[in-house]
Amino acid sequence: MLRIISAGLLLALFGAASVHAQNFPARPLRLVVPYAAGGSTDVLARLIGQKLTERLGQAVVVDNRTGAGTLIATEIVAHAAPDGYTLLMATPPLVVADTLYKTVPFNVARDFSAITNIAATSNVLVVHPSVAAQSARELIAMAKAQPGRFIYGSSGIGGASHLAVALFASMAGVELLHVPYKGGSLAVTDLLGGRLSLMFANLTTVQQHIKAGKLRALAIGTAQRSLVVPELPTVAEAGVPGYEANNWNGIVAPAGTPRALIERLQRDIRAIVEVPEMHGRLLQSAFEPIADTPDAFKRYLESERQKWGRVVREAGIKPE
Repeated sequence: MLRIISAGLLLALFGAASVHAQNFPARPLRLVVPYAAGGSTDVLARLIGQKLTERLGQAVVVDNRTGAGTLIATEIVAHAAPDGYTLLMATPPLVVADTLYKTVPFNVARDFSAITNIAATSNVLVVHPSVAAQSARELIAMAKAQPGRFIYGSSGIGGASHLAVALFASMAGVELLHVPYKGGSLAVTDLLGGRLSLMFANLTTVQQHIKAGKLRALAIGTAQRSLVVPELPTVAEAGVPGYEANNWNGIVAPAGTPRALIERLQRDIRAIVEVPEMHGRLLQSAFEPIADTPDAFKRYLESERQKWGRVVREAGIKPE
């Protein structure tokens, strides 16, 4: 009897989820972005949000919730109803939160359902023109000869740009001085002014400065050369074998969101990204389209959590 009741209950729940998926969306969606308007993640969120609005027939409202190293935005989504109407624009800080902070108001591995990794943006190693190094190998040699001489900036402690340099310094065996900022654009401003020596910066942020000769690009942080700047060697090619530090931009939902809604949103986002006009626009903005499956993105998030958690522990990185 218990088995019959359980089976009936499961069928009822499945039927309710199916009906919900068929009627989705019945109201506007909220896409929470943990950064200020105008940054690369916000730009991507608005591009995708606009096209999702057209496909879904309901507005996708971008909600910028900054602060606490992305924890504020992340907590909002972790505790939201799992109905597909509240989504998070997720980036690398998501996967290091539970390692970086003693306590966080959510569980990274448990409280989110992966939808898709929309696109990657390369971390690029850039130096101020006053730094004589013409390659990553030369920079490493100079840094080894003068430990602590070179100052690098980041978007904040535990952010993607900070972790990228921490991994680089560890693997290259160099000592660099870190100055954290409240946002990557502020760090880039000081790098342009010569107050910083180097930075692993988001390519979308510094691409125009590289073209103008205001910054010198030495290497790209991805495992393979970038589609956007194929002439630039990878850090692995340039003297640090095995190095890889990606900036990724994905969408996650609260855990428990019906699978049918997860798959529906992933299919819509993939269709948007595959339109030639959008594909070209993303590449022009230094985004490399991905739009993978929910399962693939889930596996990637876990691999990133393990990798960067280890970097945080080994480098002794602590929040301010």
